[in-house]
Amino acid sequence: MSPDASAPVTPLPEASAEEPHQPQAVPVKRRPRGRTTLIIAAAAVLGIAAGTAVGYGVQAGRAPTPLTALSQSDLAYPAKALPADQVPDPLPASQDRQVRTDGDLRKLIIPRPAGWSDNRDMGVLPDGWMGVDDYALDFKSEDYMYGKLLAADIRRVAAASWKKGTYRTANVWLVQFRAGVDTAAADHAESQRAYMPVADRGAGNEGSALKGSGRGRYYLYKAERKAGYMPVYRARAVFHRGDVMVDINMFDTAPISKKDIRTLAERQLERL
Repeated sequence: MSPDASAPVTPLPEASAEEPHQPQAVPVKRRPRGRTTLIIAAAAVLGIAAGTAVGYGVQAGRAPTPLTALSQSDLAYPAKALPADQVPDPLPASQDRQVRTDGDLRKLIIPRPAGWSDNRDMGVLPDGWMGVDDYALDFKSEDYMYGKLLAADIRRVAAASWKKGTYRTANVWLVQFRAGVDTAAADHAESQRAYMPVADRGAGNEGSALKGSGRGRYYLYKAERKAGYMPVYRARAVFHRGDVMVDINMFDTAPISKKDIRTLAERQLERL
Protein backbone atom coordinates (compact mmCIF):
# COMPACT_ATOMS: atom_id res chain seq x y z
CA MET A 1 0.00 0.00 0.00
CA SER A 2 1.35 3.43 -0.97
CA PRO A 3 1.49 6.11 1.60
CA ASP A 4 -1.41 8.51 1.70
CA ALA A 5 -0.33 11.57 -0.14
CA SER A 6 -2.97 13.62 1.56
CA ALA A 7 -1.57 12.86 5.10
CA PRO A 8 0.17 15.85 6.65
CA VAL A 9 3.91 15.62 6.73
CA THR A 10 5.65 16.70 9.88
CA PRO A 11 8.91 18.39 9.00
CA LEU A 12 12.07 17.24 10.79
CA PRO A 13 13.67 19.85 12.98
CA GLU A 14 16.65 21.38 11.38
CA ALA A 15 19.99 20.78 13.10
CA SER A 16 21.45 23.91 14.46
CA ALA A 17 25.02 24.70 13.70
CA GLU A 18 25.57 25.85 17.23
CA GLU A 19 23.78 22.94 18.90
CA PRO A 20 24.60 19.63 17.24
CA HIS A 21 22.21 16.78 17.67
CA GLN A 22 22.86 14.84 20.96
CA PRO A 23 21.89 11.15 21.05
CA GLN A 24 19.87 10.09 24.06
CA ALA A 25 21.82 8.12 26.74
CA VAL A 26 20.95 4.45 27.02
CA PRO A 27 20.56 3.34 30.69
CA VAL A 28 23.19 0.77 31.80
CA LYS A 29 22.29 -1.99 34.23
CA ARG A 30 24.75 -1.93 37.18
CA ARG A 31 26.16 -5.05 38.80
CA PRO A 32 25.05 -5.48 42.42
CA ARG A 33 27.62 -4.05 44.87
CA GLY A 34 29.82 -6.54 46.70
CA ARG A 35 29.63 -9.32 44.16
CA THR A 36 33.11 -8.70 42.75
CA THR A 37 34.66 -8.51 46.23
CA LEU A 38 32.93 -11.73 47.23
CA ILE A 39 34.21 -13.53 44.14
CA ILE A 40 37.82 -12.36 44.79
CA ALA A 41 37.68 -13.35 48.46
CA ALA A 42 36.32 -16.80 47.62
CA ALA A 43 39.07 -17.30 45.06
CA ALA A 44 41.73 -16.28 47.61
CA VAL A 45 40.40 -18.73 50.19
CA LEU A 46 40.34 -21.54 47.65
CA GLY A 47 43.90 -20.66 46.61
CA ILE A 48 45.21 -20.77 50.16
CA ALA A 49 43.47 -24.05 50.89
CA ALA A 50 44.82 -25.59 47.70
CA GLY A 51 48.35 -24.33 48.42
CA THR A 52 48.27 -25.71 51.94
CA ALA A 53 47.09 -29.09 50.74
CA VAL A 54 49.81 -29.23 48.09
CA GLY A 55 52.45 -28.19 50.66
CA TYR A 56 51.44 -30.92 53.07
CA GLY A 57 51.48 -33.43 50.27
CA VAL A 58 54.99 -32.44 49.18
CA GLN A 59 56.30 -32.51 52.76
CA ALA A 60 54.72 -35.90 53.45
CA GLY A 61 56.42 -37.35 50.38
CA ARG A 62 59.91 -36.27 51.48
CA ALA A 63 62.25 -38.54 53.37
CA PRO A 64 62.73 -37.58 57.07
CA THR A 65 65.82 -35.51 57.83
CA PRO A 66 68.14 -37.40 60.20
CA LEU A 67 69.00 -35.71 63.51
CA THR A 68 72.53 -34.79 64.49
CA ALA A 69 74.25 -37.53 66.46
CA LEU A 70 74.30 -36.89 70.19
CA SER A 71 77.71 -38.47 70.63
CA GLN A 72 80.67 -36.44 69.39
CA SER A 73 84.01 -37.80 68.31
CA ASP A 74 86.05 -35.02 69.93
CA LEU A 75 85.68 -34.13 73.60
CA ALA A 76 85.68 -30.52 74.72
CA TYR A 77 87.83 -31.44 77.72
CA PRO A 78 91.01 -33.51 78.00
CA ALA A 79 90.49 -37.25 77.81
CA LYS A 80 93.08 -37.74 80.54
CA ALA A 81 93.57 -35.89 83.78
CA LEU A 82 96.33 -33.32 83.84
CA PRO A 83 99.60 -34.29 85.49
CA ALA A 84 99.88 -33.29 89.12
CA ASP A 85 102.42 -30.57 88.35
CA GLN A 86 100.04 -28.94 85.82
CA VAL A 87 96.86 -28.88 87.93
CA PRO A 88 96.10 -25.25 88.91
CA ASP A 89 96.00 -24.47 92.59
CA PRO A 90 92.51 -23.95 94.06
CA LEU A 91 91.50 -20.42 94.96
CA PRO A 92 92.20 -19.45 98.56
CA ALA A 93 89.18 -19.01 100.79
CA SER A 94 89.79 -15.26 100.77
CA GLN A 95 89.03 -15.23 97.02
CA ASP A 96 86.48 -18.05 96.77
CA ARG A 97 83.29 -16.84 98.43
CA GLN A 98 81.52 -20.15 97.87
CA VAL A 99 84.02 -21.90 100.13
CA ARG A 100 83.16 -19.47 102.92
CA THR A 101 79.37 -19.47 102.49
CA ASP A 102 78.97 -23.22 101.97
CA GLY A 103 80.00 -23.84 105.55
CA ASP A 104 78.20 -22.78 108.71
CA LEU A 105 76.58 -19.51 107.67
CA ARG A 106 76.05 -18.51 111.29
CA LYS A 107 79.81 -18.18 111.73
CA LEU A 108 79.84 -15.37 109.17
CA ILE A 109 77.71 -13.12 111.37
CA ILE A 110 79.88 -10.57 113.15
CA PRO A 111 80.52 -11.21 116.84
CA ARG A 112 78.14 -9.52 119.25
CA PRO A 113 79.40 -5.95 119.85
CA ALA A 114 80.75 -5.09 123.28
CA GLY A 115 78.08 -3.88 125.67
CA TRP A 116 75.28 -5.75 123.89
CA SER A 117 73.42 -8.90 124.99
CA ASP A 118 71.41 -11.53 123.13
CA ASN A 119 67.80 -10.70 122.32
CA ARG A 120 65.45 -13.66 121.84
CA ASP A 121 62.36 -11.64 120.95
CA MET A 122 62.89 -11.25 117.18
CA GLY A 123 62.06 -14.72 115.83
CA VAL A 124 65.64 -15.99 115.98
CA LEU A 125 65.84 -19.64 116.95
CA PRO A 126 68.11 -20.58 119.85
CA ASP A 127 70.57 -22.18 117.43
CA GLY A 128 70.97 -18.98 115.39
CA TRP A 129 68.74 -19.88 112.44
CA MET A 130 65.57 -18.13 111.32
CA GLY A 131 62.72 -19.72 109.39
CA VAL A 132 61.78 -18.22 106.04
CA ASP A 133 58.27 -17.57 107.34
CA ASP A 134 59.64 -15.68 110.36
CA TYR A 135 61.87 -13.60 108.11
CA ALA A 136 58.92 -12.77 105.83
CA LEU A 137 56.89 -11.59 108.84
CA ASP A 138 59.04 -8.46 109.01
CA PHE A 139 57.52 -7.21 105.75
CA LYS A 140 54.10 -5.61 105.33
CA SER A 141 53.10 -8.11 102.63
CA GLU A 142 54.45 -11.20 104.35
CA ASP A 143 52.49 -13.64 102.15
CA TYR A 144 53.84 -12.06 98.98
CA MET A 145 57.40 -11.96 100.36
CA TYR A 146 57.21 -15.58 101.49
CA GLY A 147 56.16 -16.74 98.03
CA LYS A 148 58.75 -14.54 96.34
CA LEU A 149 61.57 -15.95 98.46
CA LEU A 150 60.53 -19.52 97.72
CA ALA A 151 60.32 -18.76 93.99
CA ALA A 152 63.87 -17.31 94.16
CA ASP A 153 65.06 -20.62 95.66
CA ILE A 154 66.03 -19.32 99.07
CA ARG A 155 68.37 -21.67 100.91
CA ARG A 156 68.53 -20.52 104.54
CA VAL A 157 68.61 -17.51 106.86
CA ALA A 158 71.17 -17.09 109.62
CA ALA A 159 70.26 -14.42 112.15
CA ALA A 160 71.38 -12.69 115.31
CA SER A 161 69.53 -10.20 117.49
CA TRP A 162 71.05 -8.09 120.25
CA LYS A 163 69.89 -5.45 122.70
CA LYS A 164 71.64 -2.66 124.50
CA GLY A 165 70.25 -0.71 127.42
CA THR A 166 66.47 -0.59 127.71
CA TYR A 167 65.24 0.02 124.19
CA ARG A 168 68.02 -0.27 121.58
CA THR A 169 67.98 -3.46 119.49
CA ALA A 170 69.92 -4.64 116.44
CA ASN A 171 69.10 -7.48 114.05
CA VAL A 172 71.50 -9.00 111.51
CA TRP A 173 70.09 -11.32 108.86
CA LEU A 174 72.16 -13.25 106.31
CA VAL A 175 69.73 -14.42 103.64
CA GLN A 176 71.35 -17.05 101.41
CA PHE A 177 70.05 -18.35 98.07
CA ARG A 178 71.03 -21.42 96.08
CA ALA A 179 74.39 -21.11 94.39
CA GLY A 180 72.89 -21.85 90.96
CA VAL A 181 70.78 -18.69 91.13
CA ASP A 182 73.59 -16.19 90.67
CA THR A 183 71.53 -13.00 90.84
CA ALA A 184 68.97 -13.96 93.49
CA ALA A 185 70.77 -12.26 96.39
CA ALA A 186 71.48 -9.16 94.31
CA ASP A 187 67.86 -9.01 93.10
CA HIS A 188 66.49 -9.37 96.62
CA ALA A 189 68.77 -6.60 97.91
CA GLU A 190 67.84 -4.33 95.01
CA SER A 191 64.10 -4.94 95.52
CA GLN A 192 64.48 -3.78 99.12
CA ARG A 193 66.44 -0.68 98.21
CA ALA A 194 63.95 0.19 95.48
CA TYR A 195 61.17 1.22 97.88
CA MET A 196 63.31 2.80 100.59
CA PRO A 197 62.86 6.37 99.24
CA VAL A 198 59.05 6.00 99.64
CA ALA A 199 57.96 7.59 102.93
CA ASP A 200 55.02 5.33 103.75
CA ARG A 201 56.94 2.11 102.97
CA GLY A 202 60.61 2.85 103.50
CA ALA A 203 62.84 5.46 105.04
CA GLY A 204 61.63 8.30 102.85
CA ASN A 205 65.14 9.11 101.57
CA GLU A 206 67.85 7.81 99.23
CA GLY A 207 70.16 6.81 102.08
CA SER A 208 73.96 6.80 101.92
CA ALA A 209 76.32 4.58 99.96
CA LEU A 210 78.11 1.85 101.88
CA LYS A 211 81.70 2.01 100.66
CA GLY A 212 83.13 -1.16 99.20
CA SER A 213 79.74 -2.86 98.88
CA GLY A 214 78.87 -2.06 95.28
CA ARG A 215 75.27 -0.82 95.43
CA GLY A 216 74.80 -1.29 99.19
CA ARG A 217 73.26 1.57 101.18
CA TYR A 218 72.25 2.45 104.73
CA TYR A 219 69.28 4.57 105.81
CA LEU A 220 67.89 6.55 108.74
CA TYR A 221 64.11 6.60 109.12
CA LYS A 222 62.03 9.47 110.39
CA ALA A 223 60.79 8.92 113.93
CA GLU A 224 57.45 7.14 114.15
CA ARG A 225 55.27 8.98 116.64
CA LYS A 226 51.91 7.96 118.12
CA ALA A 227 49.98 9.64 120.88
CA GLY A 228 50.64 7.97 124.22
CA TYR A 229 53.75 6.12 122.98
CA MET A 230 57.45 6.86 122.92
CA PRO A 231 58.90 7.68 119.49
CA VAL A 232 60.47 4.85 117.53
CA TYR A 233 63.66 5.48 115.55
CA ARG A 234 64.95 3.05 112.97
CA ALA A 235 68.06 2.56 110.80
CA ARG A 236 68.67 -0.04 108.10
CA ALA A 237 71.50 -1.29 105.88
CA VAL A 238 71.02 -3.48 102.77
CA PHE A 239 73.73 -5.04 100.61
CA HIS A 240 74.84 -8.40 99.22
CA ARG A 241 77.96 -10.49 98.65
CA GLY A 242 77.76 -13.39 96.21
CA ASP A 243 74.75 -15.54 97.11
CA VAL A 244 74.16 -13.84 100.50
CA MET A 245 71.96 -10.79 101.02
CA VAL A 246 72.58 -8.85 104.24
CA ASP A 247 69.76 -7.00 106.02
CA ILE A 248 70.62 -5.07 109.21
CA ASN A 249 68.06 -3.16 111.28
CA MET A 250 68.41 -1.04 114.42
CA PHE A 251 65.59 0.32 116.62
CA ASP A 252 65.55 2.70 119.56
CA THR A 253 63.41 5.29 121.31
CA ALA A 254 66.32 7.72 120.98
CA PRO A 255 67.83 8.95 117.70
CA ILE A 256 70.24 6.58 115.90
CA SER A 257 73.27 8.16 114.27
CA LYS A 258 74.59 7.33 110.81
CA LYS A 259 77.80 6.16 112.43
CA ASP A 260 75.95 3.55 114.50
CA ILE A 261 74.37 1.78 111.53
CA ARG A 262 77.34 2.36 109.19
CA THR A 263 79.85 0.85 111.63
CA LEU A 264 77.73 -2.28 112.07
CA ALA A 265 77.27 -2.65 108.30
CA GLU A 266 80.97 -2.12 107.54
CA ARG A 267 81.99 -4.78 110.05
CA GLN A 268 79.55 -7.28 108.53
CA LEU A 269 80.76 -6.45 105.03
CA GLU A 270 84.37 -7.14 106.03
CA ARG A 271 83.29 -10.40 107.61
CA LEU A 272 81.91 -11.62 104.29
